[in-house]
Amino acid sequence: MGNDKNQDWDAIVIGSGMGGMTAAAALSKTGHKVLLLEQYKTLGGLTHSFSREGFTWDVGIHYLGCVAPHDRERGLIDWLSQTPMAFEPMGSVYDNLHLGDAPPLALSRPYEAQERDLKDRFPDEAETIEAWMAALREGRDIMYTLASTRALPELVGDIIDWWNQRAIDKWCKRTTQEVVDSLTQNPELAAVLTAQWGDHGGRPHKASFAMHALIMACYLESGAWYPVGGGKAFADHIIPTITHAGGETRTGARVQSLLVEGDAVIGVRMSDGEDIYADTVISSIGARETINHLLPDDFGPKDWIDEIQALPPSIAHFSLFMGFEGDVEQAGATRSNHWFYPDSKVDAVWDNAPEGDPPGFFVSFASLKDPGHDPGPKQRYAGEMVVWTDWSVVAQWANLPSSERGAGYKAFKQQVEDKMFALFTAAFPDLADLVVFRELSTPLATAAITGHDEGRFYGLDGTPERVTSDALKAKTPIKGLYLSGQDVVSQGIQGALWGGILCAASIDPKIFRHLRS
Repeated sequence: MGNDKNQDWDAIVIGSGMGGMTAAAALSKTGHKVLLLEQYKTLGGLTHSFSREGFTWDVGIHYLGCVAPHDRERGLIDWLSQTPMAFEPMGSVYDNLHLGDAPPLALSRPYEAQERDLKDRFPDEAETIEAWMAALREGRDIMYTLASTRALPELVGDIIDWWNQRAIDKWCKRTTQEVVDSLTQNPELAAVLTAQWGDHGGRPHKASFAMHALIMACYLESGAWYPVGGGKAFADHIIPTITHAGGETRTGARVQSLLVEGDAVIGVRMSDGEDIYADTVISSIGARETINHLLPDDFGPKDWIDEIQALPPSIAHFSLFMGFEGDVEQAGATRSNHWFYPDSKVDAVWDNAPEGDPPGFFVSFASLKDPGHDPGPKQRYAGEMVVWTDWSVVAQWANLPSSERGAGYKAFKQQVEDKMFALFTAAFPDLADLVVFRELSTPLATAAITGHDEGRFYGLDGTPERVTSDALKAKTPIKGLYLSGQDVVSQGIQGALWGGILCAASIDPKIFRHLRS
């Protein structure tokens, strides 16, 4: 061992979300004894599920790409899981776009099907649509290339960047909106091409096009899928890999700070005062959160810290969780998701809530996606409505315990819930009649559960600066400290999976053999 402290662990992982779980499981598979620490009461981070009055919802999963049987990500999940996970396909149509008064547009896989549907809707824009599909393929490819550099030595990564500079400039350094504007001046088509930005949280005028292409391509290539048993299935199948190898997981275990000695991280100090030592510490709570909350003051390279601190955060959100009783499919619920925008201005968030109306919203019915769901004799199903917002709308209550936020916060939540449910009712009037339970979650809940600064559950925004930043490599310039999760590669479950795998491979190169197609 690199220090003389008593050590029971080869590695400590902070945060049990997808990035933490996969990093811990990958190291466990290659002979490392790992301790996984989770500050919340439930393992899984944004893959965990929760229940109220007999209904169950996922907190962060609505659909997944890249988990078809032949996909590399599916192979990695199978390798990481103690017992195989099952995934249910959602069918050829995975999203429905409702833009103003226009007829709904079904968004389907593969590329050719969606291209055909778009040309039917916009017959005068055939060349634009073909160019867009080609751009999605090229943007996805360069993102995969850049992702590999997150776990490679700096010199090798620099060579890869140099070799691919033209593609980086064309797809990574331009925003989604810039690419769209270079292809079409039709505002409705532009809205259609960018409407699913909520899948990665990068507003079109801010997000790197390559990030948008990476996420969209996941669904276009191999369709959309849902984990049988819901999001909690990830923890159910992956956590046993860690414990089977002699590792341990702890919930309600808040890390207060990193322990350092000289210029190296040597362990963690828990909120109860316990010190735990290991030569390798992996933080999966977010790059900025690691610096702000775990690093001792004035520790670590200033240029690395400054570069991460300069990267902007992503969005926050409200979730309205609903429980239904009755024939929801007859009333309009579908396995595919729904995106609603009142007009072609899709690049907006509800940053003045509860004033006005949300500028868009997303609806998902998870129970219909899961073949393991038993509705029972009352035909009980769960659904969720998501509205994008900004932390500023709840900031005044952020430093107060939940029990002390008072009547003002309660009234605020009720106004937000009423506004959201009114829009849901207008979109699905028959379904609204079947709602027997409602609960609103705000960015304050996201911050409390995940530890993400300002409830930004996608972490760092997917800007061109973030995509091309060398500061987000899995191996940090601080000896013994590694990063995992969404901030290493990309937002979402798939991005966190790759963040975890590449982090583990940075520690034990034997893991690279499992990254081959």
